[in-house]
Formats: sequence, structure tokens, C-alpha cells
Amino acid sequence: MALPVRDQVKYWSIATAVLVAALWFLGDVLLPFIVGGAIAYMMDPIADRLERMGLSRVLATTTISLIALLIFVLMAVLIIPMVVEQTIALFKFAPDLIQRLQAFLAERFPSIADEGSTLRQSLASIGATIQSRGAELVQSVFSSALGVVNAVVFIVVVPVVAFYLLLDWDHMVARIDALLPRDHAPQIRAIASEIDQTLASFVRGQLTVCAILGTFYAVGLAIVGLQFGLVVGVIAGLISFIPYVGALVGGALAIGLALFQFWSDPIWIAAVAAIFAAGQFLEGNILTPKLVGESVGLHPVWLLLALSAFGTLFGFVGMLVAVPVAAALGVIARFAVGQYQGSRLYRGLHKDD
Repeated sequence: MALPVRDQVKYWSIATAVLVAALWFLGDVLLPFIVGGAIAYMMDPIADRLERMGLSRVLATTTISLIALLIFVLMAVLIIPMVVEQTIALFKFAPDLIQRLQAFLAERFPSIADEGSTLRQSLASIGATIQSRGAELVQSVFSSALGVVNAVVFIVVVPVVAFYLLLDWDHMVARIDALLPRDHAPQIRAIASEIDQTLASFVRGQLTVCAILGTFYAVGLAIVGLQFGLVVGVIAGLISFIPYVGALVGGALAIGLALFQFWSDPIWIAAVAAIFAAGQFLEGNILTPKLVGESVGLHPVWLLLALSAFGTLFGFVGMLVAVPVAAALGVIARFAVGQYQGSRLYRGLHKDD
């Protein structure tokens, strides 16, 4: 005989409270394990494909780990230091950029850019704020990402956790399935399958799109010689999960920098604009249809709300789990709405029901 609904709600509420409390009190400790689990989840389809090609699970996991380690080392040695260096340099360059903008406005609109104008004072204040707070912001971002636990422990634990979780992923899924309450197992499997489909198609696919676009923008801007092109491309790629925002923000920043750097040679300004136009075409016609597909995605406002709320409550760990939790809550909300629309509360007591 199944437990009464009231008891089931009580037990599930307790389990949810325990999970939230664990994130709240153990967030710093859980960070490498959450990151390792996320990496294992992302890599599981690749491991499954290698198994279908004839490799054992151990060999498939080892191959993926070695390739991932090589990519990480290359990024740590070549790319990440350049991004940090350009980001700090961009913040330091901000006052000079503001001064050039003031000179540009003074030349063409002298009435609004004189010495005592509000616009001039505002631009000067913005430039000083960016310079004073920019480097501090960059340092705090990287310290929050790697300084939550000891950096050495983080770098060592994450690959180990990811390796063992990837190796035993299918066994863990089977064990969890065996622990599901028998009365609700079919429904839980259906909801979990939909959550996995949403995460697989949206999160995996969208992260891949962001990585490809960020690389495309960074390489393209570096080829045309745009100053700070690498960091602009990274920024545009990181926020490309919000439709059009990545291209608009990155394009506006890149074109603004190009106007000052290539003012006497508009061909390069047009080349910068063409890079972002090509990126939008690539995203809309090739990357998103192929990698994300027609699956139910996550609304950008819902994503931003989840990132803000979880980041405020649980810090950096909360930001890591925000997107998968938002996807799960979206699926559960759609299920709850479907249950409500099929209930007597919604349909009433008509005889033809």
C-alpha cells in the first residue's frame, strides 16, 4: 500500500531541504565534485560512442581524459594568461578610451561636451570607475572560481572525480534507478528522461555553440588585428547562450574599439562588423540547428533569474548548478501544469469528462 500523499510530500520536502542545506554549508567542499560531475555528464555521450566503436569503457574513458588533459594544459599555458592579460589591459585602457570619446564628441558636438557639461563629467567618472574597479573585478572572478578551495586541490581532484564518474556513469544511473520508489518509478523515469533530453540538447549543445562562436570571434578579431580582440571574442562567446545578446554586446564593443583603432582605415571597421555578421549567420543557420535542434530550450529570462538567484544564495557553486537546476525545474513545472490541466480542479465535474 502506497504512503499517503501527505507523508510523501513530507519526505520529499525533507530530502529537498537536506540538498539545499548541503549546498549552503558545503558549497566550497562540493565545488570540485560538482565540476567533475558536470564534466563526466558532458563526456558520457562521447564515451558511449567510443564503446559502440569497439573500445572498452576503461579505454574510452582514458582516451577522453588524455585529450581533455592536453586541451586543459594548452589553455592554461597559452590562452588563459592572454585572456587575463588583455582583460586587465582593457580596464587600464578604459580612461584613455573615454578621453578619445570625449575628444570625438567635443569635435563634433561642442555644445554637449564642454568642460562643465554633465556628459563630460559622467564619461570621466565612468572611466575612473572602470580603471579602479576593473582589475579588482577580474581578480575577484578568478579568485572565486579557483580560490574557493585550494587551487592545487581543485586542479587535482576535478580530473580524478571526472575520470571515475565517467568510468562508472552507466552503473551509477542503474543503481539510482534501482532505488526509485516503485510506485512512482515510471513517472520519475519519464521526467528524468525529459530533463536529460533538455540538458543534453540545450546545455551540451548550447555550450558547444558558445565555445565555437567564442573561438570564431576571437580568432577572427585577432586576424584583423583588433586590440583586445581575444577578450572581446571570449566575452561574446560566453554570453551567446542568450539569443542575439552575445553578438550585439560583442559586436558593439568590437566595433567601438575598431572605430578608435582603425578610424583612418574604414575597411578594417567593416571587417570587424563582417566577423559578427558571419558569426550570427553561422549560429542561426548551422550551429544552433545542428547542435541544439528543435528541443524545448530555456528562456533567457529564466536563465538569468536562475543564475542571479543561485549565485546570490550559494555563490560560485550556485552559478554552476543554476542552469541544470533551471532546466529540471522547467520540466517539472511543465509536468505540474499538465497534471493540473488534467485534474478536476481545472476541468470541473462535467458529465462528459
